Amino acid sequence: MLSLHDIFNSFQDELKRKVQQQEAVGTLARKVIYYSKHSIMAIHRDSLSETKTKIKLMEECRQQLDNLLQNNPSLTSNLVQVAYQEYVEAHVILSLVEHGHYPQPQTLHIDAVAYILGLADAIGELRRRTLNSLLVGKLSEAEQWLRFMEEMYNELIALEDAYAVASELRRKCDIARRIIESTVGDVLLESRRQNLQSAIQRLEQKLD
Repeated sequence: MLSLHDIFNSFQDELKRKVQQQEAVGTLARKVIYYSKHSIMAIHRDSLSETKTKIKLMEECRQQLDNLLQNNPSLTSNLVQVAYQEYVEAHVILSLVEHGHYPQPQTLHIDAVAYILGLADAIGELRRRTLNSLLVGKLSEAEQWLRFMEEMYNELIALEDAYAVASELRRKCDIARRIIESTVGDVLLESRRQNLQSAIQRLEQKLD
C-alpha cells in the first residue's frame, strides 16, 4: 500500500509535464497576439510584404497552439481565447483591405464566438483606417471604411443569442458604438470642409 507521500511523488512527472504544456500554450498564445497586432500595424502602413510575413508567423504559431490544445483541451484559457480573437481581427482587416469582403469562419477554422468578438475588435482598427484616409483627403475611401464599421456593428447588435455565450460582446458593442459616433463626426467634418473648399474655388473662378 502506497503512502500519501508516495502517491504524490508519483504525480511529479505528470505535473511537470502539464506545467510545461501550460507554459508552451501561454507562450504560443502571446505570440499569436503579438504577430496579429504587428500585422495590423503593417497593414496601416500599407506594407503588404511585412503584413504577409507577420500573418505567416501568426499562422504558424496558431497551428502549433491548435496541436497542443487538441491533445490537452483543458489548457484552453482566457489568454488562448484572446489569441483567437486577435487572429480573427488581423484576418478581417487584411481581407477588407485586400478584397473588400469578410473572411469566412470556416476558412479561418475558428468558432462562432471567437469570430464575433474578433470582428467587434476590428471596428476600432477600421476607425484608424478611416482617419488615415481623411488625413490624405480620400473622403470616399473614408466613407467606405465607415460603412463597413456600421455594417459590422448593426449585425453584431442583432445577434441576441450571442450575448448569452459571449459575455464580452455587450461591452465591445458599447465601445464600437462610441467609436462609430466619433468617426461619423470626423467624416462629416471633412465632407463639409471639402464642400466649402470647392465652393470657394468655384467663387474664385467666377471672380477671375
